[in-house]
Amino acid sequence: TEEQNILSMSRRTTAIAAALSVLALGSPLITACANPLANNSFNNGVDKYEQGDYQGAIDDWSKVIEINPQEVDAYYNRGIAKDKLGDHQGAIADYTKVIEINPEYASAYNNRGYAKDEVGDYQGAIADYMKAIEIDPQNSGTYNNLGSARSKSGDLQGAVADFTKAINIDPQNALAYNNRGKLKNDLGDLQGGFADLSKAIEIDPEYATAYTNLGINKGLSKDYQGAISDFNKSIEIDPKYGGAYLNRGIARELAKDLQGACDDWRKAADLGEENAAEWVKEQC
Repeated sequence: TEEQNILSMSRRTTAIAAALSVLALGSPLITACANPLANNSFNNGVDKYEQGDYQGAIDDWSKVIEINPQEVDAYYNRGIAKDKLGDHQGAIADYTKVIEINPEYASAYNNRGYAKDEVGDYQGAIADYMKAIEIDPQNSGTYNNLGSARSKSGDLQGAVADFTKAINIDPQNALAYNNRGKLKNDLGDLQGGFADLSKAIEIDPEYATAYTNLGINKGLSKDYQGAISDFNKSIEIDPKYGGAYLNRGIARELAKDLQGACDDWRKAADLGEENAAEWVKEQC
């Protein structure tokens, strides 16, 4: 029945809806070094980081730390580079060292929270984000990150409040509108979700994740053609976005276009979406 179909969409999209966008690293790289002896290696690290050579940057900042074990910004930058390489435990160690040297370094708490979130320590992440906010209460990005960690820990209402705070501080925070909209979808407030996701797109018209979440919102409202249109836009912006293909496939299936759905799920499976590969086996 229609009701079962939409429940099926709801079940699937809960698992594969576009992920919350986290403001990955709460602070720009530090680009100046106080110690003249270490300056050369420090600046080389910044250059390598900006070129995407994260391991080279780590090596240079490690040299700085050898010269001056109290060079807080070298630990901070090295933590960011380690996060970029997926070494979140290494990043946590570096941010912890920053905080030992300077307990008021709000961005280090924020970034350590991000790294903890990445390894699934949501309570640890929440504690770090709250400490960062205590030091710097007007940082919209940290409230956004706090909301993301809270939502993963299961506190959806608390997360909505955090995203609202992020928006109050910075009304142009597209991430926070997207994230609050996604949670409103999950909580069944489709009208509120639609408004937030539309606002995210108004602020950032190239925001593929927000288009995907808006498509999910329209699918849950049974506007399958509208949903397909949003997924099309998401894919146009980011042709390697597996979640957009996967969700477009669901909308096509519900619009009675199983062939189109199968084509999308095959593409989603090629892009690493495991659910899609299962559906191809079951239905195509």
